[in-house]
Amino acid sequence: MAAIAFGCSSFALLRAKQNDAAPEPLLCAQNFSLLRLKQSLRSCASPARWRSIGLPRASVEVVDDRLIEREEKERVRVLRVGVICGGPSAERGISLNSARSVLDHIQGGDIHVNCYYIDTDLNAFAISPAQVYSNTPADFDFKLASLAQGFESLSNFAEHLAASVDIVFPVIHGKFGEDGGIQELLEKYNIPFVGTGSSECCQAFDKYNASLELSRQGFITVPSCLIQGSEADESELSKWFARNQLDPKSGKVVVKPTRAGSSIGVTVAYGLADSLSKANAIITEGIDSRVLVEIFLEGGSEFTAIVLDVGSGLDCHPVVLLPSEVELQFHGSVDVTEKDAIFNYRRKYLPTQQVAYHTPPRFPIDVIESIREGASRLFQKLGLRDFARIDGWFLPQSIHVTSSSDSKFGRTEMGTILFTDINLISGMEQTSFLFQQASKVGFSHSNILRSIIRHACVRYPNLASFVSVSDYVPRRSKTSMLNEAVHNCNGTRKVFVIFGGDSSERQVSLISGTNVWLNLQAFDDLEVIPCLLAPTTGDSSNEVDVSSRTVWSLPYSLVLRHTTEEVLDACTEAIEPDRVALTSHLRNRVVQNLTEGLKKHSWFTGFDITDEPPVKLTVEQWIKLAKEAQATVFLAVHGGIGEDGTLQSLLEAEGIPHTGPGVMASKICMDKVATSLALNHLSDLGVLTINKDLRRKEELLSTPIENVWHDLISKLQCETICVKPARDGCSTGGCKVMLHRRPFSLCKSIGRLCSRIPPNSLSKAHGTIEMPNSPPELLIFEPFINTDNIIVSRNENGHQILWSGQSRWVEITVGVIGKQGSMRSLSPSITVRESGDILSLEEKFQGGTGINLTPPPSSIISNEALQRCKQHIEIIANTLELEGFSRIDAFVNVDSGEVLIIEVNTVPGMTPSTVLIHQALAEEPPMYPHQFFRTLLDLALERCI
Repeated sequence: MAAIAFGCSSFALLRAKQNDAAPEPLLCAQNFSLLRLKQSLRSCASPARWRSIGLPRASVEVVDDRLIEREEKERVRVLRVGVICGGPSAERGISLNSARSVLDHIQGGDIHVNCYYIDTDLNAFAISPAQVYSNTPADFDFKLASLAQGFESLSNFAEHLAASVDIVFPVIHGKFGEDGGIQELLEKYNIPFVGTGSSECCQAFDKYNASLELSRQGFITVPSCLIQGSEADESELSKWFARNQLDPKSGKVVVKPTRAGSSIGVTVAYGLADSLSKANAIITEGIDSRVLVEIFLEGGSEFTAIVLDVGSGLDCHPVVLLPSEVELQFHGSVDVTEKDAIFNYRRKYLPTQQVAYHTPPRFPIDVIESIREGASRLFQKLGLRDFARIDGWFLPQSIHVTSSSDSKFGRTEMGTILFTDINLISGMEQTSFLFQQASKVGFSHSNILRSIIRHACVRYPNLASFVSVSDYVPRRSKTSMLNEAVHNCNGTRKVFVIFGGDSSERQVSLISGTNVWLNLQAFDDLEVIPCLLAPTTGDSSNEVDVSSRTVWSLPYSLVLRHTTEEVLDACTEAIEPDRVALTSHLRNRVVQNLTEGLKKHSWFTGFDITDEPPVKLTVEQWIKLAKEAQATVFLAVHGGIGEDGTLQSLLEAEGIPHTGPGVMASKICMDKVATSLALNHLSDLGVLTINKDLRRKEELLSTPIENVWHDLISKLQCETICVKPARDGCSTGGCKVMLHRRPFSLCKSIGRLCSRIPPNSLSKAHGTIEMPNSPPELLIFEPFINTDNIIVSRNENGHQILWSGQSRWVEITVGVIGKQGSMRSLSPSITVRESGDILSLEEKFQGGTGINLTPPPSSIISNEALQRCKQHIEIIANTLELEGFSRIDAFVNVDSGEVLIIEVNTVPGMTPSTVLIHQALAEEPPMYPHQFFRTLLDLALERCI
């Protein structure tokens, strides 16, 4: 097998020149074995159980003024970075997620972060870190006037920035962030900032103007036509259809706003009339006043590439990292046909099997090198700065694109390369393309962001002191068991974070595990190892012995994927000799290019990620290693064997501490009927349960509809019911059904093995309903609890909450934390649905969607009723013998505080957008994510001592 270690010679040269010391060796895959892994783990095990003595390397409390004063006393000048998020575009929720990542990974003793938010009306606010951890801006929009420092105008905001920060890092996606708006404001007040200047942003952000400029600069571009809502549009578009030999009735095109980012408002149209209709809809809806119509690139492959400028001063030296191929996939999805598939907002930001990424692409090596060359040239020609993401298409030789000149850049022997979108502020969510591609060539999240910021500082003479030799030394990753550094643990303790599995929430599990893994890296006394419980195929998960199932120990870069299937495929690729050789060759080229520029910067102290191969184990081997290492297992497997007591039983049998409740509590809570039965006797204490009817799928599909219909009406005494799998996640397969309309759409969908039910297929408007990975054998029918809609609306005075209050019940979700018998309720959150009757997977887990009101507003529930509600929640937790942490979903009566239980999740979502984080931050004092997850580890250990 080819060596996995990348850039050994160039990295060693860089370190040797900077430190005048011998280069440190990097690990090679051929030198590693499972035996060595076992030896490494044994060497790190200490005879005594560990205590919570570690301190985080960096804490969000860096924004505390007391810390700044202490640092000033120590005469350590820190770089003050202002992170600005939000904006008027539909991607403002994603912008909030990007701000969260930046805050998490750049904060430290040498960098102080101030956070700012621009609302949809371009009002500016200084916000707290706690607000940055909200799921969506709607979580706090209505509270800004009372909880945040507002500025009378953007001019006043700029004056504040000029006095309060050294450099601004804008993370506003779309309008006002990438169109030059915020940059123009900062330039006017001479405020240093990260990224491209205003005029260059303005040109590059507009897809039509950018296409014209690229053509002038010698690039092949996609044929397009501009629509601006005028009477001449139809005539011009008709001529364009004719020039490009498109049928005016059925010619296939893509219609998109010219200035709305790469994911908003993009759709497929057929023919002249459909194109005009969809273009005018974009204009009418206010998305954009300029619309681009492009030919549909049939048969092409989409790619995206991060470009990093490593030049000195005004000298631009762009290096293109390893590009990623975007592969759209179709696994029985019914919301879009394959011929109309595009890389839309849902595919980009919600982890599903509808899309997979390959880094590097599965293109010929010459094509990949041409993509890198072209993206680098584009970066320079358009005057971009610091970093950018460039999207494009590779069309095989058999597909022809009209070009006025064959001499333009993009022609290769294998096909044509076209660049279509320029993202001036690339998304910076935890598993975004920026971090995926950066980790492949040696940058951790922190290192790549700090490098971008330090590079931006080079342009500004007044920031010269921040670009001298840096005191910050990137910590070499300790997240993989394959690293030689494991032999010298220095008292660190192992934490195995396991995620994945088979359930319908396995993709959410990946996000949860990734978030836990990244947060726990903040502690120097922990060695955190990410592990994937590999999904099985089809129904085989019920047949395979759990002990023989596969677990992969993952290196840093392989964790940063969007689906468990993608991680599994990446593991397979990572040990496939030909793919390893190709990746290693390309990686070494990129590292060499980076080193040529970075060696000129004294602030760059080296790469901190080595790309080691993954290690394949059985569950039995994995548990044995955990025991030998005296590791604590952090369970992040949602549903299935991760939540039904199976993994808990295996771990407890070997004396291995794990997070969350024990075996019996897990079994009971996984079964919604058993949960209800266990709590039936608590009605006098204010805890109520919902009547349930349990039915087998076969019975529902074989029994005459009328018989089942009348039986359900008789037993449940209602005609509107909620149907959900008996043993699956809280966001899976649940829907409202009105029995007098289409009661068995859900059952028929299950019978057809659908992966999801499309929007509005049932009796009332709803979003996409994700179905279990394997069709459930048992379904629960229960009365649907009607609650009044809670709406967060805008008016001339800002945002407000509208609630009629006719039904005195509202839906809540609340975390509980503590030891068995003394569980404590966190502050509940009222969950606000954006569509339909039941919270969708997107609203619970997709970044930038779903609204949570934490804590519940007093206009809805009084403090007295809220306190009684928390007492009832604690009764539930202690009755079920929960421990560690869990999440309880329920309805609460806003007058009495009585609780009507829905279900209990013993391995709840732990994503960056999860409501548990909001609730932990609402505590006094606030409990930030890394502190929260560390507390859960401590609780796991305490019950085993």
